[in-house]
Amino acid sequence: MTAIKHALQRDIFTPNDERLLSIVNVCKAGKKKKNCFLCATVTTERPVQVKVVKVKKSDKGDFYKRQIAWALRDLAVVDAKDAVKENPEFDLHFEKIYKWVASSTAEKNAFISCIWKLNQRYLRKKIDFVNVSSQLLEELPKVTEESVPSGENQSVTGGDEEAVDEYQELNAREEQDIEIMMEGCEYAISNAEAFAERLSRELQVLDGANIQSIMASEKQVNILMKLLDEALKEVDQIELKLSSYEEMLQSVKEQMDQISESNHLIHLSNTNNVKLLSEIEFLVNHMDLAKGHIKALQEGDLSSSRGIEACTNAADALLQCMNVALRPGHDMLLAVEQQQQRFSKLRENFARRLASHLNNVFVQQFTQALLQLYNRSYFLSVPGHDQSSTLAQHSVELTLPNHHPFHRDLLRYAKLMEWLKSTDYQKYEGLTKNYMDYLSRLYEREIKDFFEVAKIKMTGTTKESKKFATLPRKESAVKQETESLHGSSGKLTGSTSSLNKLSVQSSGNRRSQSSSLLDMGNMSASDLDVADRARFDKIFEQVLSELEPLCLAEQDFISKFFKLQQHQSMPGTVTEAEDTDGGTLSRQHNAGTPLPVSSEKDMIRQMMIKIFRCIEPELNNLIALGDKIDSFNSLYMLVKMSHHVWTAQNVDPASFLSTTLGNVLVTVKRNFDKCISNQIRQMEEVKISKKSKVGILPFVAEFEEFAGLAESIFKNAERRGDLDKAYTKLIRGVFVNVEKVANESQKTPRDVVMMENFHHIFATLSRLKISCLEAEKKEAKQKYTDHLQSYVIYSLGQPLEKLNHFFEGVEARVAQGIREEEVSYQLAFNKQELRKVIKEYPGKEVKKGLDNLYKKVDKHLCEEENLLQVVWHSMQDEFIRQYKHFEGLIARCYPGSGVTMEFTIQDILDYCSSIAQSH
Repeated sequence: MTAIKHALQRDIFTPNDERLLSIVNVCKAGKKKKNCFLCATVTTERPVQVKVVKVKKSDKGDFYKRQIAWALRDLAVVDAKDAVKENPEFDLHFEKIYKWVASSTAEKNAFISCIWKLNQRYLRKKIDFVNVSSQLLEELPKVTEESVPSGENQSVTGGDEEAVDEYQELNAREEQDIEIMMEGCEYAISNAEAFAERLSRELQVLDGANIQSIMASEKQVNILMKLLDEALKEVDQIELKLSSYEEMLQSVKEQMDQISESNHLIHLSNTNNVKLLSEIEFLVNHMDLAKGHIKALQEGDLSSSRGIEACTNAADALLQCMNVALRPGHDMLLAVEQQQQRFSKLRENFARRLASHLNNVFVQQFTQALLQLYNRSYFLSVPGHDQSSTLAQHSVELTLPNHHPFHRDLLRYAKLMEWLKSTDYQKYEGLTKNYMDYLSRLYEREIKDFFEVAKIKMTGTTKESKKFATLPRKESAVKQETESLHGSSGKLTGSTSSLNKLSVQSSGNRRSQSSSLLDMGNMSASDLDVADRARFDKIFEQVLSELEPLCLAEQDFISKFFKLQQHQSMPGTVTEAEDTDGGTLSRQHNAGTPLPVSSEKDMIRQMMIKIFRCIEPELNNLIALGDKIDSFNSLYMLVKMSHHVWTAQNVDPASFLSTTLGNVLVTVKRNFDKCISNQIRQMEEVKISKKSKVGILPFVAEFEEFAGLAESIFKNAERRGDLDKAYTKLIRGVFVNVEKVANESQKTPRDVVMMENFHHIFATLSRLKISCLEAEKKEAKQKYTDHLQSYVIYSLGQPLEKLNHFFEGVEARVAQGIREEEVSYQLAFNKQELRKVIKEYPGKEVKKGLDNLYKKVDKHLCEEENLLQVVWHSMQDEFIRQYKHFEGLIARCYPGSGVTMEFTIQDILDYCSSIAQSH
């Protein structure tokens, strides 16, 4: 083992500046016996690092190699398995548990003892030693002679002592002294005993000198003692004098204490007076409302700009006085309590007066708007007016009334509304409800009239204008509406039954008008020209362009007027989603104690939903009308609606306008999908006449119309992907149904139907350059080419039918294995038979057959596609190809026979040109 240790130290640890302290021969427990060594090492450089290194022999067995090393600080537990009995097994707990079996118990104990001593010296974190004898942890390992050789024992023990015992180096001063002392004795190194005796003698001399010095200093000590006695006497005399002085000053101290106490009382009184003055000044400065503010709150004019400004300043001052943070004890003062009661009364009176005035402003503005609306809607009831001409003149202006003047007038009260919101939320909420009630009815009338005009402009008819004559008279309706509004203005939470009743009546009349427009007969796309569709597109765009600024302006006004954009949430309130039947905007837990609201954005959105609840159904009705007028209108509506939705989402994705337009866009997309499905269904239901030729199928022409229209509409549109998907569905339907019709055709050959229609499809796709249909364009071209070739080959078999049959027989014999030069020896295909067949087709007969073929092709092909010359030219090329093929067969199969055709290629060209010109 000693040799192994020396070898490991020399080959492995010395190059790494490490010193081997202990070694144990081990193998892994429970596995195949592969021996290795666990070594405890320390570095020779500071700071010292202690490691446990696993070393094993190389596969060849001629040298050792370092396999893995663990830092001792990572060792958590050392488990010796048994503290009493001898057991060579032990476990080391690093990041995982390693189980080992030592070659002997003595080696294991020596290794564990070394680990314990290294832990005690170098590590702050102590390792847990489990099932280890306490004697083993206290003493150096006692290795027996039988287990370890004497040399190894000495090496291990010495290594442990050197690693464990403390070593203290000499400092510079001690080193210098020893050198000086040794320099004085030349034989200090050669004769250590003589040097030690000399040092001993010198030490005795120094001890004697010390004793003599002590004895010589006794006289001086006695003198010092006498001096101390004299000093003590002087101290006693000084203490007597100090006592007399203290008695003399005692009376002065009593007088000074009285003066100090008097000064303290004066200072305390002054401090209290200053604090009292400060409290009074605080109350006067913060709880005193100017007379001008009080007069403004009580009598201020809320209709003029100057009065509104004065009331706003007064309300802010009152709010500051009421919200002042009182100091402890102020609320117990009677004057403070009276002032607070006075402020509360001023606040309640002003809040009531402000709420009543704002409600009257709402009513007044609503009445003015109704008058303008009725002036616009009741012109038909005026005697002497031509209804149709007046309506036509009026319908030119497809615009919504501008509410900017009303918003401008109301925004003057925005700060007062903010004050009302923070001081009396019940009245603020009541004004909010009344505003929504008035505006929802006003906007409902304006928007419904606006959409009626849009529908009339779309349909181009004036018969629906007679519906306006059934409305009540303007004066009575406005008077009834105004009385109902004034009746509710006295009490903000009062009933609005009159408004609801009038709204129901008006909405019923409007619904009857809408239903009458939708009951018109459906117009087919063929009855409408490009101008009609352009007019529809313009009207629909104008409708959306009018609605968008209207909603944005109203939303901006609501956020500014009701102060819903300054805070994330309003404490003390809760809003619930409004019911579709116009339920309340918010619900209170009990009187004066509203619950918290989730978000003011939700509040704005709910107010907008209540005010503009008619926009979405009216848009849906307009979309249904446009789709009924012409199903292709869904393309215009999809593009326009997508653009406006995209614009609204860029401004605010969660706004009322974005949500509403998004919902309507879903309806438009469904109509667009339904339009595509209807076209595919119409393709499948196409019936062809059995007596007339097919020509270009209707749905092929309709696809061309649809694609041309769609490309002009969807140019640079956001929803291009929807059109591409529709194109894919439509073109697949066109391909399938063209083939279906071609298979069912009896009058026109199948190849002609396929050729003409796929040529038309290819021409359409080439002209429009639709990128998503490139594959279909290539497929259409291929189908057109294939069926053109098929039709030409099939038709050319008729003019030279017998000649074709003859040469087909010749090719069949060659295919069976007969050599070409031996075909002429076949009885049915000898030279005489060939001459007989050729004589049946002189030039005159060939021209006659080609003329009949031209006439037949002319009957098969339709004029609108103009493919006759293309087909005829292809037939000419195919005929020449067949002629050359026949001549080649004659030359190969009948060599030297001198048999030739009775017409030449030039004759064929002349015949074809003459026939084409004659027709």
